Amino acid sequence: MILFFLQDLILPNGGTPAGPASPASSSSLLNRLQLDDDIDGETRDLFVTVDDPKKHVCTMETYITYRITTKSTRVEFDLPEYSVRRRYQDFDWLRNKLEESQPTHLIPPLPEKFVVKGVVDRFSEEFVETRRKALDKFLKRITDHPVLSFNEHFNVFLTAKDLNAHKKQGMALLTRVGESVKHVTGGYKLRSRPLEFAAIGEYLDTFALKLGTIDRIAQRIIKEEIEYLVELREYGPVYSTWSALEGELAEPLEGVSACIGNCSTALEELTEDMTEDFLPVLREYILYSDSMKSVLKKRDQVQAEYEAKLEAVALRKEERPKVPADVEKCQDRMECFNADLKADMERWQNSKRQDFRQLLMGMADKNIQYYEKCLMAWESIIPLLQEKQEAK
Repeated sequence: MILFFLQDLILPNGGTPAGPASPASSSSLLNRLQLDDDIDGETRDLFVTVDDPKKHVCTMETYITYRITTKSTRVEFDLPEYSVRRRYQDFDWLRNKLEESQPTHLIPPLPEKFVVKGVVDRFSEEFVETRRKALDKFLKRITDHPVLSFNEHFNVFLTAKDLNAHKKQGMALLTRVGESVKHVTGGYKLRSRPLEFAAIGEYLDTFALKLGTIDRIAQRIIKEEIEYLVELREYGPVYSTWSALEGELAEPLEGVSACIGNCSTALEELTEDMTEDFLPVLREYILYSDSMKSVLKKRDQVQAEYEAKLEAVALRKEERPKVPADVEKCQDRMECFNADLKADMERWQNSKRQDFRQLLMGMADKNIQYYEKCLMAWESIIPLLQEKQEAK
């Protein structure tokens, strides 16, 4: 069910359904897709990885830091390689700075900061590893962006030994300009979005709605699988204890017990894959759609400012042979916003298509492996049962 639902989201944006010539093995198709989508490493000049999470216990707080390793041949970097340690709030600082200094661009989302106490242990090995992967993806998306990767705050984040000194600096000029735009356009209602941006807004609303539904269904499925797994773990040993009371049935009963144990292990692996690989991608793209909506709203504010200035000029009694410079400047900002937003939307659609193709193929492959393991487990006890029958 989830496969078909996700397919509806992907195919309209460039994906193509598998035809008769598709490979018989899902694994071979997954490998082919990954090779097709890989970026040529030789053309890249900046590589960033997040690894080696460490727990720090202080008097006032306990937190996790991650090692950020950067390798680059760019002239903006004084050294070819850097290694620094950062905590989550440092990533949050970086994202805020990128939003301030690059308001026309789509900034990749961070994983949610807060977790429900008593439900998720934020210092557990599983949670820390899931967050590490998300933070690594966050930086790689910035690294692959033709504008964001050259941002001065990104450079500082990757290279500065003491990030706190930079974090204490005042609000950027662009932030103050953004606040002034909100003030100017506060009482002005946007006439209408251009059709292409209205279409983007409608798509994002539908996309977030569908993905939210899939996320809720997937979480219910995982919850039911975990409950089923608990029952299986209690179910198998019953056959083993029963076998101690039987004579001729002892060996077949032990076989059934082992079979159920193998099925339990396979289900546990499938559930872990769904939790660690499937759900994080869904949540990232839900947050991604929110980020895109935020950029779209900023674009609307610039358009509203431009329209307000045009109306102010039209209301003036004196005739002017030329459009005032501030109006032309505002128009240039709006056109810059439009161009950057469209380019980032296209880049985001390409990433989304690649990510979900791999996600769907990976999920199909994991499910096939699960059922194959269960099938092999049950088939393994058939000869044993047949032997007992022939002995009679």
